[in-house]
Order: sequence, then structure tokens, then C-alpha cells
Amino acid sequence: MHKGKGMKFVGDSRISAERKPNKSKDYSEYPGRTEAFWPNFLLKEWLAGSVFLVGFLCLTLAHPSPLEGMADPTDASYIPLPDWYFLFLYELLKYDFASGPYVLLGMLVIPGVAFGGLFLAPFLDKGPGRRPHQRPIAVGMMLLAVTSVFWLTYESAAGVDYEERAEANQPIPPSEQADIDTESEGYAIYENNCMSCHGDDLSGGSAGPPLTGIDRSAEEIADIAVNGIGTMPTDQFTGSDEELQQLADFIVSVNEDQSE
Repeated sequence: MHKGKGMKFVGDSRISAERKPNKSKDYSEYPGRTEAFWPNFLLKEWLAGSVFLVGFLCLTLAHPSPLEGMADPTDASYIPLPDWYFLFLYELLKYDFASGPYVLLGMLVIPGVAFGGLFLAPFLDKGPGRRPHQRPIAVGMMLLAVTSVFWLTYESAAGVDYEERAEANQPIPPSEQADIDTESEGYAIYENNCMSCHGDDLSGGSAGPPLTGIDRSAEEIADIAVNGIGTMPTDQFTGSDEELQQLADFIVSVNEDQSE
């Protein structure tokens, strides 16, 4: 007898003796549950994206964003606002439980828990279904997040007049810059007391805001020069009362010439 003749080799019954290519079944074998990626699925995605893009472009054309002037790091009175997609976080910091001594709670803890919850939502709800009622945990967390973002964004935007902010922070065109008389006595006093912070042309410097384009009386300017305002310290003016009045009149005259 030859070796192996009349013998049968039995293998694992779970493994098919027929070799089949490792290829997924055609989508047509799953009627109503799937569709061809090209062109059916891709065309739907493209159409949905196109509708959103056209609608967004029409919105930006109908309501253009009011742009403000160039950023001035020396203007301590300016209150910056974040872009619209961060407004909900900006609004969150206005609440008592997320500001003041609890600012770290509003900056790190609450946003971290919220975004971490969205990241863990697929792991917390492992249901096989894809319909919303079959994924209550994931859908509920997503609806809560979307509602919170929309509400906080609306509350933040409703309290800000963007057009008024843009109008108040327009840069001064070169043609409208003040014509400063550097030979006047007021300029000499300004040079000794104010130039280091507010610049040689009153346009602002590294430590002070511009003194052009302001609407203040001579008495108000004199009081600010002595008593300070905002981050400006007191006792910055070291001259006499007469020189203080000349300085205030000089700054008022510069702004009057600019407005003409």
C-alpha cells in the first residue's frame, strides 16, 4: 500500500475547503440597506454641500460682517470680541459660576466636560441601530450641545451692536489726520509730558492711546492729565496750572482741526 492511500485527512469544519476571494458582496445583495458610492451617495453629498455653500454665500452678501479698524495694543479701553464661532464660550464666562474666582471652571472644566462627553458619546451608546430613537444617549447629548451653543451664541450676539463698534473703531485715513503745529507752546508742553506715551503726532504709542478723534472738553483733558484714567496713572503732568491749561487747549484745538 502506498503511503497515504485510503486515508482521509480531516480538518477544521469551520474552514471552507473551497478558497474564495476576500471580496465584499455587491451592494445589490442588500436591497434597501445600502447604495453605490459612485454616483448615488457621492452625488447626494455634493448636492447637500452645494446647497449649504450657496446659502452661506448669500447670507454673507446680504449681511456683510462690519469690520473694525486695525488693532491698537495701546488702547486699554477697547474690549475685544472673539469670532462668532467662539462667542458661546465668551458668553459662558459672563455667568457667576464661570467667572471671577471660578474662571478656570468656565475656561477649562465646563468646556472640557462638554467636549469630552461628545467624544465619549459613541462609546456610551453602543446600540446597533442608526435611527435617533435607537440611540437615545448619543442623540440626547448632541441635542443638548447644539442647543447650548446656539443659545449662548444668540445671547452673546444680541447684546453687541457690531455696526456701532465698527463705526467707533474706524482708523483715521491719512487725509484726515490732524495738522499739528509743532511750534506752538502747547506742543512743547505736550512734548515734555505726553509724547513718550502718546506719540509725537498724538496718534498713540507703546503705552498710551491716540489723543486724536476724541470728544472731550479742555477741563476733562486737564483732569485726566492730573488724575489719570483707566490704566493711566495719576500725577503724569508735572507743569504749572497755566501750562496744564495750555496743554488741554492744544489737544482740543488739534481735534477741532481734525473734525473740520
